Amino acid sequence: MKKVLFLIHDLRGGGAEKVLVNLVNNMDYSKFDVTVMSLFDVGENKKVLRQEVHYKSIYKKVFRGNQHYMKFFTPEQLHRKYIKDFYDIEIAYLEGPCARIISGCQNKDTKLVSWIHCTMKSKEQVSGAFRSYSEAAECYKRFDKMAFVSKDTQNCFVRYCNVNSNMCVLYNTNETEQILREAKEPVNEIKDDGSFKLVGTGKLEKLKGFDRLIRIQKKLLDDGYKTRTYILGKGSEEDNLRKLAEDLGITDSVHLLGYQANPHKYVAKSDLFVCASFSEGFSTAATEALIVGAPVCTVEVSGMKEMLGENNEYGVVTENSEEALYEGIKMLLDNPDLLAHYKKQAEIRGKEFSTEKTVRAVEKMLRLL
Repeated sequence: MKKVLFLIHDLRGGGAEKVLVNLVNNMDYSKFDVTVMSLFDVGENKKVLRQEVHYKSIYKKVFRGNQHYMKFFTPEQLHRKYIKDFYDIEIAYLEGPCARIISGCQNKDTKLVSWIHCTMKSKEQVSGAFRSYSEAAECYKRFDKMAFVSKDTQNCFVRYCNVNSNMCVLYNTNETEQILREAKEPVNEIKDDGSFKLVGTGKLEKLKGFDRLIRIQKKLLDDGYKTRTYILGKGSEEDNLRKLAEDLGITDSVHLLGYQANPHKYVAKSDLFVCASFSEGFSTAATEALIVGAPVCTVEVSGMKEMLGENNEYGVVTENSEEALYEGIKMLLDNPDLLAHYKKQAEIRGKEFSTEKTVRAVEKMLRLL
């Protein structure tokens, strides 16, 4: 049995945190002794870890300047300070601080894995949590395996940080059966008034582009379309998004519903899932939308063409601009048959991201280390 450690920043409600819990909750415990360690003991997702998974944390809560504090220590010092036990495999499940800590492992019998979720578009993004770019490059070279959530994420990373490690793409794990089960639960907040229902989910941060979605809602109304927009999530931009809807005079058709433990029932009962993000790694929210059979219209960010097809076989991918996304949504509003086609295609594509397939792919990678 292999002892495996997954190190992550925290277990809050983000995509990476959620898919890590999905993964470890479905691994074969007869072959893997699994530990999840968080830098900070916060987040909703730690509550749903299975009892077979060992959970540890380093600090009780997030403190200001933690990245600067960690830079006072070398990776080797951080590893000795935080990782007390021996593991056959140590996995930095997020880039940045987690990768810096795990790269400091000095035990030659331990295999190291760096799991990259973000699409990095500059040397500055690669080295953000490190003392320098040269330190980042040196740390990443220490890993035996580099795993990426999409081909785009891999291609961007190697463009700015050329590493010698073996590389692979491993798609995020979703709780497929649970998602389909939860999708059938009733929803009271969605109004059944004949409106076309748009939905977006994720952290309410600038990177997610929910302000673009709200402005698109305004333009749709101005152009005579009867639509409502539902946004699920919480974050630092919530007040700004509410104010934007107020300033545009559309608070009666923009519904910010906050964090929802079960977003799937909302997505399943909407007419179109929309992603307006400026950047993604491999969108968990879009994957889950496909699983519940919701048509997807998205701007082009990392992983979307990989997910939906180079020629829009399984969903609509537009240029990454507000106007292009508006035109993509409008096209589907004007063509009900095309929307129905993409609903069927979503159901087909969603089956490719089953829990079984994604977990077995990870376990195979771990066995071969």
